[in-house]
Amino acid sequence: MSQFVYSRVLLKLSGEQLAGGQGYGIDPTVISGLAAQLQDIMATGSLQLAITVGGGNIFRGMAASTEGMDRSQADYIGMLATVMNALALQEALERVGVFTRVQSAIAMQEVAEAYIRRRAIRHLEKGRVVIFAGGTGNPFFTTDTAAALRACEIDADVFMKATKVDGVYDSDPLTNSAAQRFERISYLDVLTRELQVMDATAISLCMDNKLPLIVFSLEPANTMKRALQGEPVGTLVY
Repeated sequence: MSQFVYSRVLLKLSGEQLAGGQGYGIDPTVISGLAAQLQDIMATGSLQLAITVGGGNIFRGMAASTEGMDRSQADYIGMLATVMNALALQEALERVGVFTRVQSAIAMQEVAEAYIRRRAIRHLEKGRVVIFAGGTGNPFFTTDTAAALRACEIDADVFMKATKVDGVYDSDPLTNSAAQRFERISYLDVLTRELQVMDATAISLCMDNKLPLIVFSLEPANTMKRALQGEPVGTLVY
């Protein structure tokens, strides 16, 4: 019997999390620690895990567009940054014995498979971690939206978003020490309160498909495992 309450999970990682304290690029210590966490979870043999990774540690398309760069071109550059992160994460996972496949929404057959839904599901059924890169393949969509889309496409039981803070707050806890964390909150309340959990497109996609979202922090190291076991970790958005 599985020790987890979910069997198929989509995990969203931001690019900034891979940069660690250096703020830019990929910190080998951080990505190795993340791989160790995921290896411990996958060792149970009872979880199907897909990951969508952002690219903000290398390039942010929206930020570049505000400086005058064409938005579509900036977003394509950002999508390529997500592929770099996905390949780094793949290498770290396979170094600790976790079999993976990278699927990219932008074709680059030398380094990644093209995204094919049925193939991704088959990889998951065989126990491989599937890392989705390249966003949706289209400009004007965030990696949060890409993650929500992939979670719906693969029929994930839950969408888990790892953030810098341990859940959803009524204001920014990094600037307001009196901010209150929600243990549970509805998607509609997130939208009406404009809580900035994810962009409105991603939130609406999850809400329309009744996909639960857990917002949590990767620290301490066993937090994700506890959430998968059904403990009240972070914030549940439903």
